[in-house]
Amino acid sequence: MRKRRAVFGIFWLLSLVAISFYGGTVSYGIFFALTLLPFLSLFYIVCVWCRYRVYQEIGSRNIVSGQSVPYYFVLQNEDKFAFAAIGISFFSDFSYVEELPDKMEYELLPGERYRYETSFVCRYRGEYEVGIKEVTISDFLRLFRVRCEVRETKKVIVAPKLIRIYELKSVSDISAMLQKEIATQEAELDIVTREYVSGDALKQIHWKATAREQKLMSRRLIGEEKEGALLFFDTHRYDESPPVYLPLENRLLETVLALTLLLSEKSIPVTVCCSRDKFGQKCLNGIRDFGDFYELTKELEFDKAEDTKNRIRHILNSGTVLNQHVVFFVLQKIDYEMLEMAKRISENGIIVVFYVVTEENMDDFCAMSDANRRIIAITPQDRLEEIL
Repeated sequence: MRKRRAVFGIFWLLSLVAISFYGGTVSYGIFFALTLLPFLSLFYIVCVWCRYRVYQEIGSRNIVSGQSVPYYFVLQNEDKFAFAAIGISFFSDFSYVEELPDKMEYELLPGERYRYETSFVCRYRGEYEVGIKEVTISDFLRLFRVRCEVRETKKVIVAPKLIRIYELKSVSDISAMLQKEIATQEAELDIVTREYVSGDALKQIHWKATAREQKLMSRRLIGEEKEGALLFFDTHRYDESPPVYLPLENRLLETVLALTLLLSEKSIPVTVCCSRDKFGQKCLNGIRDFGDFYELTKELEFDKAEDTKNRIRHILNSGTVLNQHVVFFVLQKIDYEMLEMAKRISENGIIVVFYVVTEENMDDFCAMSDANRRIIAITPQDRLEEIL
């Protein structure tokens, strides 16, 4: 386009030289034609801008990150003059179109329409705009180009992706220990039973003994009953810019879901809590409870006001942690104060695992891992199947 303008400028200067030294009707005609042409081009662009139409449609407004969704757009000329060059560009920060058209600039005759069917994928969980972001309009000579935002953009609500892992490779010894403890506990509870007492939890009822004795029988608890695992995750928002915070928050939730799904499938009880007081504590005792938890994560909001450290202190003071075999922390930031809190937990014979989702270098913290305290760094680019 710059070359075209340069060439046009040269011709205009030559026409100016012609009328200055030679004059004549032809010279003046060419000069005035070249002088008026830019104004006519701009007027043409304004007419196209007022009259062009773009239609786009998405297969579903509620989708899952990483999921391919049907999508199409239509460019239409509803006027009686031709559109010389209309180009389109898409939102690309958080989503991408899988198959783009070969030609991104279109010429439309009067009444002509162009339809293209494809699909797009959202990279991160959240609510944001997708599809066509802006339209560029050029004149016939390609001297000027105007960019204008689409009048009606499309918004989608993206749920976090479920990534299934089958073993905790990063802490395989902890995973094996946890399963062994739960299996031993279940065996002990199966052996010792007592008659049902009003107020016993349904999960405490021993159905085989009930069928054998023809009356409700409950498991008798021997000593202190460990509840399995506790998982705490960070819901503090550390940045104002969506391109910065969305990848990290998305990967954090994917990590939380991958861990809870694994524990639920292995029937290992897990208590989940986060920085938000309103979230409370969610107890997952199997795969049935996981479905409800996943629905909660779709609507969970991160907030700058959340105080992660104070929330951790509150949970420590409540004594909930002391009833667990393992405590998982999924955070975006870690410091020495948090490690000191973890030391208090590990002193009670509880193993603590930190998963830190960050773009920062974590080598110094990871080097501080020991038998009862593990620190594992995760970046948005890592494959969770390999890291976890």
